[in-house]
Amino acid sequence: MEKYLITKNEIEAIDGLKKTHFLNSNARRKNKSLGDLVGLANIGFHIIEIEPGFESTELHKHYHEEECVYILEGIATATIGNEDHTVAAGDFIGYRAGGEAHKLKNIGDSILRCIVVGQRLEHDVADYPKLNKRLYRNKGLKWNLVDINNIDEPIAGKKK
Repeated sequence: MEKYLITKNEIEAIDGLKKTHFLNSNARRKNKSLGDLVGLANIGFHIIEIEPGFESTELHKHYHEEECVYILEGIATATIGNEDHTVAAGDFIGYRAGGEAHKLKNIGDSILRCIVVGQRLEHDVADYPKLNKRLYRNKGLKWNLVDINNIDEPIAGKKK
């Protein structure tokens, strides 16, 4: 039988997967990817935990995918574009496709726990503005990370 329900006790018993962002060694978190456990293919639904002083990810923005975060416990700095905002339990952040670059940093003295939900499109492009990098992700292909200053933009005409 396919799994549709995960109980609170089951969720609490999940160890989670420890992750360090490939572009930021200070971006370390533990993921409990609940959507994967029930076979969700088009959205990711995660409970993440970030220890004090660590970040959720490298500052980035997506051009095609949307994400959102709901803070369950703790306090953090949410960097959104060029602004920092203090966020805490009960706060919600929505990141629109093509919107501002973003990340979280745990500024408290306890674990920051959040629900993170995001699309899983077959294609996405993400910028890492502080690193001047762009990531291309396409289904069935390896990811491509390029230096934004070295991207050629040929005028090749219109595709019919």
